[in-house]
Amino acid sequence: MFGIILGLIVLMGLAYLGWSIIWIAPIAAGVVALTGGLDLLDAYTNTYMSGFVNFAKNWFPVFMLGAIFGKLMEDTGMAKSVAVALTKVIGTKRAILGVLVSCAVLTYGGVSLFVVVFAVYPLALTLFREANISRRLIPGTVALGAFTFTMTAVPGTPQIQNLIPTEHFQTNAMAAPVMGIVAAAIMAVGGYFYLRWREKQMTASGETYTEPKDNKIIDVGEDTPHFILSILPLLTVLLTLNLLNWHIVVALLSGIILLMILNITKFKGFVKAINGGAIGSVTAIINTSAAVGFGTVVQAVPGFNRLTELLMGIKGNPLISEAVAVNLLAGATGSASGGMGIALEALGSKYYEIALNTGIDPEAFHRVASLSSGGLDTLPHNGAVLTLLTITGMTHKDSYKDIFVVGVLIPIIATVAAILLASMGIY
Repeated sequence: MFGIILGLIVLMGLAYLGWSIIWIAPIAAGVVALTGGLDLLDAYTNTYMSGFVNFAKNWFPVFMLGAIFGKLMEDTGMAKSVAVALTKVIGTKRAILGVLVSCAVLTYGGVSLFVVVFAVYPLALTLFREANISRRLIPGTVALGAFTFTMTAVPGTPQIQNLIPTEHFQTNAMAAPVMGIVAAAIMAVGGYFYLRWREKQMTASGETYTEPKDNKIIDVGEDTPHFILSILPLLTVLLTLNLLNWHIVVALLSGIILLMILNITKFKGFVKAINGGAIGSVTAIINTSAAVGFGTVVQAVPGFNRLTELLMGIKGNPLISEAVAVNLLAGATGSASGGMGIALEALGSKYYEIALNTGIDPEAFHRVASLSSGGLDTLPHNGAVLTLLTITGMTHKDSYKDIFVVGVLIPIIATVAAILLASMGIY
């Protein structure tokens, strides 16, 4: 047990310092292996790498196709087209709502949250300038739209955090729709009103919009595909995945093919976009696989049985212990998919068995796992948080408080609400 805790501390501490999980996960796994009495070389070459490779084998096609789909949406201007059209409908005076809805529509349509940050930021600058709102609120607004309810809560979302639980609980992306919708409403509405309150607070104190240091006015441009055409690939992924029940790989392929057909005049840029998406997906899948490999080593040491007993011994609904396990591991790894991957690889079969024995619908375990992955993952060392702050030109001191409230605090409250619904038999 001490070795497992020490390994988690090493993993979280080094990740917080900004060191890549690709190489710190094996170091942390080595700490666990040594203190757990395992042969160090065998623990790395066999145990660790088996978890790493198995996760990559199962999920690399989804990571790659999702990244390619998002990159094509960005490079063809379709992501920008959707965002601009939505904000025109909502109005420039409701800048926070416009950015929030734009991020939510793109991520729910299958666009990677990293791509969404790049696509929406220029638009956010324009809207916040016109509404005279402090740029310090842009990271929190983007985080709310891209990192929370469309990633983990809204039924049918094609984001990886909603797909990983399907193989452990024999469910699909629409699992536990009532729990998901209620949790999404808490995140979206609660986060929006918090950000509006922060806007009024800042304005009252005299803090309004200021140009970025380079004073570069980023033009969102009008040279983009029509909104109707731009929304079609997003709808294609969603409808084929959830209504036709196509495999996520086929659903993403259908979206990519339609996207390329609709932008056939831009075919010269397809290779560059596909290459960029594919290369970007490699880092993403390796990061998550590295975290899962660490979890595989944890599972192999004797202390894991004690850890399992402690988690399973948490009083009350077993969904509570699942939420605790996923949240803690997501926080330790700084990754929603990585933390959930570790937890479900180690404990997923036990929770599924509990579901079958207790009569709790496996869909409830699916939804709680997904929701919990989007809580403590958004700690300061999270890769998406670091990217968001870099792109927006903000520091943790400037904007992390708002990211924490909308990305950590409110999602945890939403998870509690979902568990309460499940305890009443409402899924």
